[in-house]
This record gives sequence, structure tokens and C-alpha cells, in this order.
Amino acid sequence: MKISGVDIRPGNILEYEGGIWKVAKIQHTQPGKGGAYMQVEMKNLIDGRKTNVRFRSADTVEKVRLDTKDYQFLYEDGDMLVFMDTDTYEQINLPSDLLGDARPFLQDGMQVSLELWEERPISVELPQQVEAEIVEADAVVKGQTASSSYKPAMLDNGVRIMVPPHIESGTRIIVDVYEQSYVGKAG
Repeated sequence: MKISGVDIRPGNILEYEGGIWKVAKIQHTQPGKGGAYMQVEMKNLIDGRKTNVRFRSADTVEKVRLDTKDYQFLYEDGDMLVFMDTDTYEQINLPSDLLGDARPFLQDGMQVSLELWEERPISVELPQQVEAEIVEADAVVKGQTASSSYKPAMLDNGVRIMVPPHIESGTRIIVDVYEQSYVGKAG
């Protein structure tokens, strides 16, 4: 589906110069002279390159719809991750860097969504929130109140996040995978 350059939004997947790109940031600019344009920061979903492109309102670009399919994470094999199609039980190996910063949150047996472009997996979406355990939490500084500040803590997967002062080691919490932030205590 073709869209105008000024209709591009963050999160859109675009086909541009033979590649498949995910829009990270946009900035609409209306200069004093000349026509308005959209400054678009994009990341190539195949090779990870980043680019900045100007699209004028007269420019059109192909917006791509990706197919999504549910898979289950089975195990890690070197730098490859093995997933299983939950419908056909067919296994697929994908490089671990396909997950980016969310990689430490991948857990055995986790249900994930693979985004496919022309039958080729280009990204892995984990659940937005996962449960993790605090293995190390800094002591509360005297005078610190629950409403005013957070303290650093280490999760069982090695990721360091900020948590409220009342959270101690051994506490199971809910973490936002993509923001890498504390959401609440696990029930």
C-alpha cells in the first residue's frame, strides 16, 4: 500500500530502496521557503543499518504489512536460537542478535511472535511484560521515600533496572521488556 511521505509514523514498516525498514523517529518540518517534508529515521530490519531520509509530501513510499506467526522458544544453540512453530511443530534457527536489547528476557518455553516478510523471519517480538527475580538490590538510603526515588537492582537474567526502595533481593517482579523498567510486584 502506497502512502504519502508526510503520513509516515513511528513503527511503520516501509519498503525503501530494495530493503525493508522500520521507522524509529519522525520530525515534520515546515521551512520558511519550500514545501514541508518529513525527516524519517529508519532501521533496516535485514542488516541493522540506520538511515535518515527526507520525504516530501509529493513522495510516496510502500508501506509493508508483515505476517506474524506464533512460535515457542526451545533452546539456545551457540549464537543461534531454536524456535518451534506452535501449529506445525517445525523448528527454525535464528541468530540471537535478532532480538536486540530484549534478548536477556527470552525464557525457555516462552511464546513469541515472529514477524515474517515474504516468508522470511525478520524480527522476534517477546511479550511486553515478563516476570523476573531480583538477585541483588542496593540498600535504601536514609531519608529516601517510596514516592521520590528508585534504587538500582540486578535481575536474575543479568539486566540492571531501577526499582522502588521497598523491593528487596528475592522479590519476583514484573518487568517491561522493551523499556527495561519496573512495572510492579509479581502476584
